[in-house]
Amino acid sequence: MSGSDTKLRVAIIGAGNVAERVHASFYHDCVDTELVGVCDNRLEQAQMFANKYGCAAFDDVETLLATLHPDVVSVCSPNRFHHQHVLAALAAGCHVMCEKPPAMTSEEAHEMLLAARKARKVLAYDFHHRFALDVQLMREQVAAGTLGEVYVTTVKALRRCGVPGWGVFTNKSLQGGGPLIDIGIHMLDAAMFVLGFPLVKSVTAHSFRKLGTIKNTGQFGTWDPASFTVEDALFATLEFNNGGILRLETSFALNIPEQSVMNVQFCGDKAGATLFPAHIYHDDAGELVTLMQREVADDQRHFRSMSAFVDRVKGSPVAVAEAQQGYEIQRLVEAIYAAAEQGVTIAL
Repeated sequence: MSGSDTKLRVAIIGAGNVAERVHASFYHDCVDTELVGVCDNRLEQAQMFANKYGCAAFDDVETLLATLHPDVVSVCSPNRFHHQHVLAALAAGCHVMCEKPPAMTSEEAHEMLLAARKARKVLAYDFHHRFALDVQLMREQVAAGTLGEVYVTTVKALRRCGVPGWGVFTNKSLQGGGPLIDIGIHMLDAAMFVLGFPLVKSVTAHSFRKLGTIKNTGQFGTWDPASFTVEDALFATLEFNNGGILRLETSFALNIPEQSVMNVQFCGDKAGATLFPAHIYHDDAGELVTLMQREVADDQRHFRSMSAFVDRVKGSPVAVAEAQQGYEIQRLVEAIYAAAEQGVTIAL
């Protein structure tokens, strides 16, 4: 990313952990951006945030937009408010980077897509795992046919006891769900990106709430079991129109030996692959042969995601996680939850 004399004026909606750790940190260090304001309904929280980064604090989104007239807005509010805040920012003439998931429903995500098109502004989602060099490499290799026909994809976003002890992650009405909409969606997006977003024929799923309501302490602090209203584990199968399947496993709490697993495995008729770190291999008379391998998974995913967004806003034709693909991922998440809740196969 190259600097210029004109910096993009940036505001952030939501003053939580990801807003500070990812968005504010990036904008503060980026030569192309100037962080001018932050908004949070907890004014004291916004003021602490603003004091740290030398910007203005607000507790009302419309007031922030009307006062500061930012060029760019990062939406880091709870999931329930993504739709409202993205539409407000687009209506104010801003480009928008929104945290995942896009919204609470596919209908909301589609409305956000149409609003971005109408405003002729960039709307991107922070599906940052797809920006890892491992994912970019795997996408190229799958498109080139190195794996042949990929007919089984296994997506894992699992924690043994990693219920977030902060924010609203255990509140279904504000979050929309548990591990699927929080961490599973990231690996699902990475897998779909690598596969080239094949059309999905049907979805089946099962969700469970077995551990989050009887435990209260884990890897990421404590929570209230009485107010744990999301799933703590979910398992789904997507059947593609091309005959392939994708199996998804995701959990906040599950009795597995690993503390955390975030990875995708692809099985093709020519070769197989694991995503993090990127490793492509096949069998030769019972022996595993490595065709390509990265030694360490890329840990600059968030930086690459934010950097691509700013470059796109400044006119560079780089790829971002666009509103259309965000809508497609939201549609899949919605179908998975519906299949689990209704106990039926959902046709798409």
